[in-house]
Amino acid sequence: MDRIRIVADRNIPFLEGVFEPYADVEYIDGREISHPDVKDADALIIRTRTRCNAALLDGTKVAMIATATIGTDHIDFDYCNARGIEVHNAQGCNAGGVMQYVFSALYGTASRKFIKLSPGDTIGIVGAGNVGKKIEKMARHIGFNVLICDPPRAEKEGPGGFCSLEHLLLNSRVVTLHVPLNETTRGMADENFFNLMRPGAFFINTSRGEVMSDRALMDAVPKLGPVIIDTWNNEPDINRELLDMTDIATPHIAGYSYLGKQNGTASSVQAVARHFGIEPLYDFFPSGEGPDSEPVHLDLRGKNQGEITSILQYNYPIFTDDFMLRIDPGSFERLRTEYRYRREICID
Repeated sequence: MDRIRIVADRNIPFLEGVFEPYADVEYIDGREISHPDVKDADALIIRTRTRCNAALLDGTKVAMIATATIGTDHIDFDYCNARGIEVHNAQGCNAGGVMQYVFSALYGTASRKFIKLSPGDTIGIVGAGNVGKKIEKMARHIGFNVLICDPPRAEKEGPGGFCSLEHLLLNSRVVTLHVPLNETTRGMADENFFNLMRPGAFFINTSRGEVMSDRALMDAVPKLGPVIIDTWNNEPDINRELLDMTDIATPHIAGYSYLGKQNGTASSVQAVARHFGIEPLYDFFPSGEGPDSEPVHLDLRGKNQGEITSILQYNYPIFTDDFMLRIDPGSFERLRTEYRYRREICID
């Protein structure tokens, strides 16, 4: 079999050296991958910074695209399907990291603003895929009530266990978004969305910036409780005015755990290997470097708010990430690229 050619985002961790025994690999910054770079490529291994559409792919040999991310809004599926290009995403790879981010942010901001989180408070989860399910499990573990709005799941599984978006917004003390970006979710957090939220409710967005309207959120800030934003419109050129109005602002790193990055790379490598019949890599998984690759097992049942806050902040001091973005918002992309992956937590 002739050696295949792979173009890969140089910022995907644990990838360099993996395919070299079997393929010719070129590493390029994901934002800079262009049509001439991929003209003779058989496969692309990318992140969200590479737009896979006709402009990039027309007239190329590309037969396989693997993105080491959950999100796929950077890929034109209609184009790829019409041309027989296989697309693979790393479903659920960073779900544990996002769950850790959400609860560290929730308890951290509550502590800073002297907000009492009471047993039985309701967390509203908008979008309950791999990430949302992790959020639900942790929320119930701690003792929250949970409301879930996920129309695609409700259609498949039946309405039991799900509610409307309006009901969720009217009845949740915490609203956290975990939806993919598509035609049904783009701009969903608009003026009406925030008008329905309870006064003082937390708003958390770790999905995609484009699911919310910056203007609508900024207008709603005086009514809302803590606002926590990890994903932004127009990344990396984010809205500085909105940043100043948030309680936690981070550079799209909610899922940047060590294990999450291992999962994302493993998923991409395995998919490309199976597509091209590279059997030695069918079960590839990056080797861990020290304890950070193993999650910390926690049992938070029965602990009070101060104890939970302390445990979560010890494992992930989230305000460091917030501080680093605030002192230099222009470093958004560099902070992502140079991020030191954190160790995940999990519950048994």
